[in-house]
Amino acid sequence: MNHRKAVERWAPLLLLAFIVIFWQIICSALNVSEFIFPSPLRIWEQTLEHKATIAAHAWRTFWVTMAGFGIAIVVGVLLGFLIGSSRLAYAAVYPLMTAFNALPKAAFVPVLVVWFGIGIGPAILTAFLISFFPIMVNIATGLATLEPELEDVLRVLGARRWDVLIKVGLPRSLPYFFGSLKVAITLAFVGTTVSEMTAANEGIGYLLISAGSAMKMGLAFSGLLVVGAMAMLMYELFSFIEKHTTAWAHRGSQNQ
Repeated sequence: MNHRKAVERWAPLLLLAFIVIFWQIICSALNVSEFIFPSPLRIWEQTLEHKATIAAHAWRTFWVTMAGFGIAIVVGVLLGFLIGSSRLAYAAVYPLMTAFNALPKAAFVPVLVVWFGIGIGPAILTAFLISFFPIMVNIATGLATLEPELEDVLRVLGARRWDVLIKVGLPRSLPYFFGSLKVAITLAFVGTTVSEMTAANEGIGYLLISAGSAMKMGLAFSGLLVVGAMAMLMYELFSFIEKHTTAWAHRGSQNQ
């Protein structure tokens, strides 16, 4: 059991190490130009060379993403509660939200630039627009799939509809909620980066465009890796919080 847990704990790092080594071998053996596909060693060199610049752009992308993501949590939870607590709202709103989610969010960036100008406004709103839907859907699903039998029993015991939703529905939706956070945070970073590539003069997205124009592909890949690292860290943070707040929902997995 302990051996299996140790393997599962170290498996991501071992896989990452294998990918990096294989990547470096391919680039070195085939003498791939860094302008086409930089090696991990070249990416590392560019990262060290421009670490101050990368850190400044990464911090800007991080806090802008967190701002948009915070708005997405508030709006997603409220809409999810509304849709999941009412059959009429579910039938009326859910199809419209699904259609809206199908729209490419990058297409909104030029419109947001016209409305709010170049800067943090379009980036925050793009991060919000691309990340609120998973949160809304999972909250709505957790509430809408509450067992009718359980609700009937609670009604017989004197519970009102509001009591059922607050005291049973919302706690039951917590696993869905944390699952949606882990998906939504990665989408939020995508939204911020895409917006920064076209409507900002700071951030990792802007860094990618600048590095590409200067043919510094190692720096561009470094920016991509930084975004991935930030998203992964936030994913792990939400996983940690989920594990310590909804352990009751994962009893089976803990006993394996």
